[in-house]
Amino acid sequence: MAQASAQLLFDESGQPFIVMREQENQKRITGVEAVKSHILAARAVANTLRTSLGPRGLDKMLVSPDGDVTITNDGATIMEKMDVQHHVAKLMVELSKSQDHEIGDGTTGVVVLAGALLEEAEKLIDRGIHPIKIADGFDLACKKALETLDSISDKFPVENRERLVETAQTSLGSKIVNRSIRQFAEIAVDAVLSVADIETKDVNFEMIKMEGKVGGRLEDTILVKGIVIDKTMSHPQMPKEIKNAKVAILTCPFEPPKPKTKHKLDITSTEDFKALRDYERETFETMIRQVKESGATLAICQWGFDDEANHLLQANDLPAVRWVGGPEIELLAIATNARIVPRFSELTKEKLGTAGLVREITFGAAKDRMLSIEECPNSKAVTVFVRGGNKMIIDEAKRALHDALCVIRNLVRDSRIVYGGGSAELAAAIQVAKEADRIDGIEQYAFRAFADALESIPMALAENSGLAPIEALSDLKAKQIETGNSFLGIDAVFAGTNDMKEQKVIETLLSKREQISLATQVVRMILKIDDVRVPDDEKMGPY
Repeated sequence: MAQASAQLLFDESGQPFIVMREQENQKRITGVEAVKSHILAARAVANTLRTSLGPRGLDKMLVSPDGDVTITNDGATIMEKMDVQHHVAKLMVELSKSQDHEIGDGTTGVVVLAGALLEEAEKLIDRGIHPIKIADGFDLACKKALETLDSISDKFPVENRERLVETAQTSLGSKIVNRSIRQFAEIAVDAVLSVADIETKDVNFEMIKMEGKVGGRLEDTILVKGIVIDKTMSHPQMPKEIKNAKVAILTCPFEPPKPKTKHKLDITSTEDFKALRDYERETFETMIRQVKESGATLAICQWGFDDEANHLLQANDLPAVRWVGGPEIELLAIATNARIVPRFSELTKEKLGTAGLVREITFGAAKDRMLSIEECPNSKAVTVFVRGGNKMIIDEAKRALHDALCVIRNLVRDSRIVYGGGSAELAAAIQVAKEADRIDGIEQYAFRAFADALESIPMALAENSGLAPIEALSDLKAKQIETGNSFLGIDAVFAGTNDMKEQKVIETLLSKREQISLATQVVRMILKIDDVRVPDDEKMGPY
């Protein structure tokens, strides 16, 4: 290891200090070597996800340092939980997160496409083409691909529920829930339509709550037009079902007020203790009376209360729920049209919410119970109640539903669609390759490389489906060119036809455009880096 050189200097008061030069302790890679190192790292990450693409894609098992196991084929989750050290490989992780945040679906495809673009770029660099020329060519080719996607897109009837369900099924086809795919697709569509504002093309995801409970089967998953919370009535003798409930939502505790400063209370006699007990009882009774006088038949409290308060609530026929969390309190207030009340003295009839039915639902041999608030005046708040054999299945089902919800939301925002199975990428690749023949400069090589990279998506789908990838792709390409039908894709589920429109394999144009744009931007960023300095103790390997 090189010795760090040092220099002795003095400050204005004459105190000596040493300046260390640690430049020699840094590793440095420059030029083509740096670009190739980055391409290798990014491709290593992309190849991890390649086998998870499509309806026949395989799952990955990820074990955290704590021993928590995650089994998934969702690209964003795999990338998030992978322990990636390399600085450029982290860009691929960010790429997947961007697609997830912006679109919600297509997180695997965007990483696979970026990996394929970098692979093609490496071949061009080996032929002596400058990385900036390649990046510029990719940008122009990306514009041409996006134009092609716009031209082959179809208008989608958002008001047709059946067609929306078909689109959600495409998203769920590659997930663990595909054995009850129709049921989950209908849940996703109904949930989004419940909270969507079709006129302003807005969908508020905060109104859709997902609650999971281990036990039962995936088929037991239901959509509740209301709120389900993992709580029960505070007293076992309180009614398990309340019809036409008047709901008081309280953020103040059922307990006597305490001084805010530190305090100590000395009780020296039995009378003092009795006086204190009587004061507590009177305080509880006053609080309960104030709630009852407002007309409330159910109190939902953010804080807990002790056994004495619980007994008095039961004795006064006021059902109550305690320890309800902040986000759930807000959702309940929106659903029931209630006002959140911070003090008992402020509670009035006007601040109460209403619910047609509040009931405890029980399931399983252990009689697990949850509270369901249904038939609310504001039906824009819904809960998806997911069941499954273990926590891993429930978590994966939630991720699958999130992707399907995002697809339906994107259709509400922009109702244009393209067809899946790699048909859109192949149609774009054919048009980009044609455009390359009209270009005079060096960019024509980048155009052809971009077309080859787009073909990697249908090729990966064919490979994951057990087909001969090169044969399937060349056959499909010939058919698309011959017939001019841009809906022909890889028949990954062996339905007997390559026409994706007939198979009803639908993807949103918004998602596909974002995939190609984001992948091209990240590849451009990676190709423009030609000098890297990292501390000597950090790894420069592919991961």
